[in-house]
Amino acid sequence: MQKRSPPAPLPPASQAEARPYTAQAPSSYGEPPPGLRRHIYRIVFEADTPAGRRFDILLVILIVMSIIVVILDSVPSIRGQYEATTHVLEWVFTVLFTLEYLARLLCVARPARYATGFFGVIDLLSVLPSYLSLFVPGAAGFLNIRILRLLRVFRIFKLALYIEEYTRLGEALKASGRKILVFLSVVLMAVLILGTAMYVVEGPEHGYTSIPMAMYWAVVTMTTVGYGDITPGTNLGKMLASFMMLLGWGILAVPTGIVTAEMTSQHFARRLRAAEEGGRTCPACGSTGHAADAKFCKDCGAELK
Repeated sequence: MQKRSPPAPLPPASQAEARPYTAQAPSSYGEPPPGLRRHIYRIVFEADTPAGRRFDILLVILIVMSIIVVILDSVPSIRGQYEATTHVLEWVFTVLFTLEYLARLLCVARPARYATGFFGVIDLLSVLPSYLSLFVPGAAGFLNIRILRLLRVFRIFKLALYIEEYTRLGEALKASGRKILVFLSVVLMAVLILGTAMYVVEGPEHGYTSIPMAMYWAVVTMTTVGYGDITPGTNLGKMLASFMMLLGWGILAVPTGIVTAEMTSQHFARRLRAAEEGGRTCPACGSTGHAADAKFCKDCGAELK
């Protein structure tokens, strides 16, 4: 009896299709089983494929165009001449974005996780104003929230390093929260004291009709905005205003120094922690976690020494 040879191994693509579907997916939303939903999923959620990249770039173009239409529609002269055109275009964009949102819901294994996630909420809010405008006049003005959907550009062009920098900035702001809160309380006390002083010195005859109005002037002056709608008329008031303008320069620099110091502290803390753990640290960006035989940084590409 002739001995049967073992079957030839499947090619990589066939092996991928032959593997049973599991709940483990590369996306937190869950990749669906093979089929039409998997095909749609790879187009609308993955930018690594040519079709997915083209879809994402087209989506960004549509988002920018829809925002331009909303902005132009807010100009009275344009709205009066092209109101019908902008109205039709807005509903075309709304229908396209609605279909895209439904496609994302239908093609993922866990639609509730997508719907309650950051991008899911933004995608929903980008189409709701058009439908709400049918019942609440003026709600369409909130359509510019669609600009938040441009955050997908980070995924399209693989700007992972910039996302990491956003994360580090957020961590620095969070760590500086108490210091910034104390600083803001000092600023509010200065606004209250100096605003009250200006109310006493200038009085209603120079526009300082109340302490809240004087505090408004103090905020405008300390932030170096200077609308000029309220100005001191006495020499003492002008001296006080000059002091507040100079004080405003120092006040604007304090939050920047707090956050910068915190970011520097966290940067050196990461490098120290990596040194204690025996890891390799990039001399350019301070990134850690490189392999022992790595020659270049995994984040910025600089040479590792």
